[in-house]
Amino acid sequence: MDDASFTGGQPDPSHEGPLSRAEAAQLLQRADELLAAGEFADAGRHYARVVGTDDASITAAALLGLGEARYRLDDDAGALSDWQAVVKLPETPSTYPAWRNIAAAQVRAQNLRDAVEAYRQADRRAPPADKPEIANRLGWLTKELGDTGAAKRYFARGRGDGLGIPVSRIILAVTVVISLTAEISIEGVSIFRALALDKPAVADGEYWRLWTVTLLHGGYLHLGFNMFALWIAGPIVERWYGPGRFLVFYLACAAAGSVASFAFGSDRISVGASGAIFGLFGLLLAAGRLHHPVDRQSRAIVGQLGMIIVINLFLGFAWAGMIDNAAHIGGLLAGLWFGAIIPPTRIATLSSFWQRAGAGAVDRVSRPPPAVPVLAVVVVAGAVVAGLVYGTAIREGRRADADGAARVAIVEAHVAQRPPDW
Repeated sequence: MDDASFTGGQPDPSHEGPLSRAEAAQLLQRADELLAAGEFADAGRHYARVVGTDDASITAAALLGLGEARYRLDDDAGALSDWQAVVKLPETPSTYPAWRNIAAAQVRAQNLRDAVEAYRQADRRAPPADKPEIANRLGWLTKELGDTGAAKRYFARGRGDGLGIPVSRIILAVTVVISLTAEISIEGVSIFRALALDKPAVADGEYWRLWTVTLLHGGYLHLGFNMFALWIAGPIVERWYGPGRFLVFYLACAAAGSVASFAFGSDRISVGASGAIFGLFGLLLAAGRLHHPVDRQSRAIVGQLGMIIVINLFLGFAWAGMIDNAAHIGGLLAGLWFGAIIPPTRIATLSSFWQRAGAGAVDRVSRPPPAVPVLAVVVVAGAVVAGLVYGTAIREGRRADADGAARVAIVEAHVAQRPPDW
C-alpha cells in the first residue's frame, strides 16, 4: 500500500493489501468521523476495510462501527450480524457496547428472551454507572415475559436497593423480632443476659456485645422511637451510599457507640440501637452539609437532623440516669466522620454533578479513591480498639479497688471479733 495516502490527506479504503496498526487506526478514526457526520455508507466502507486486522481490539471496534452504520442504513439483520461477530472475538472494550446493541436489536425484533440474555451479558461487563439502567431494562423485559419475581428484583437493583428489600428494613425487622421476644418470652431474661452491653462481660472479652446490644430495647417506647428513626434514616443512607456501605456504617457506628458507653459510661447494663441510629444521623448531617447531595426526596428530613440531634443530646444530659448519652455521642462522632470524609457514591452531589462524565456514561457521581473509605473505617476501628483498651483498664482498676476494699472489710470484721487477750 502507498503509505503516502495515509500520511497526507484522508486515508483511502480502496487500497488493497495488509494494513499496519497505524493505518488501521487512521481508517477507524476517519470512519468514526464519517459516522458522526451522517455519511453512513462511506463510514461503512471505511469500517469494512479495517475488519480482519490482526489486532482484535481494532477489528472489534470496526465491526461495532460497521454494525452502527448498517443499522442507520436500515440493514437491521446486517447490523445484528456485525455485533454478534464482536462478542465472538476475545474480550475487548467493544464487547460491552456490542452486547447492549445486540439486546436493543433483539427487543426491536420482539425476541425478548434473547434480549434478556444479551442484557445479562452486558450487565456482567457494565461500569457501575450503567448498571441501574440495564437493571431497569431487564425489569421491563422480565415483566413482559411474565416473570414478576425477577422483574421486582431487577427494578430493586435499578433503584439501588440491591437485595430487593433494603438492608435497613432487614435490620429493623430482625431488631423488632428479637426485642419483642426478649420482652414477652419466658426466656427473655436469658436473652438480655446473652446480648446486652454488660460492661464487666465486655472487659472479660465478650466483644460481640458491642453489636448485639442493638437488638434489645428497654420497653416498647424505646423500641418504637429507635425503629421509627431507622425507618426514616436507613433508606436515605442506602440511597446515597448503597446497601453494602450502609451495613458497614451501621455496624461501625454501633461499635463506636457501645465502646463510648463501655469506656466513659456508667457500670449499668445498656440496651438499644441508639448509638447506631445517632451514627446514621451524624453521617447524613455531615454528608448533607459538606457534599450537598442532589436528592429532593430527603432534603426536608436531612435539613431537620441538626435540631433533632441537639434535642436528643439535651434529653440525654437531662436524664443521665436513664439515657446512655455516651453511646449517643460515640455513634454520632463516628457518623460525622464517615459523612465528612466519604461523599455519597450512589447519587449526584453539587460537586460531582458538574464533573465531566466518564466515557460512554453520564454517571455524575463521586468516585473517591478506594483508600478513602478504607481509611475512614480503619480510623473508627482504631478508636474502637483504643476505647476497649481504656475501658478494660478502668474496669480492672475498679475491680482491684473493690477486691482491696473487700479484704479490708474482712480484716476489720476479724479484728472486731477478736478475743480480749488477742
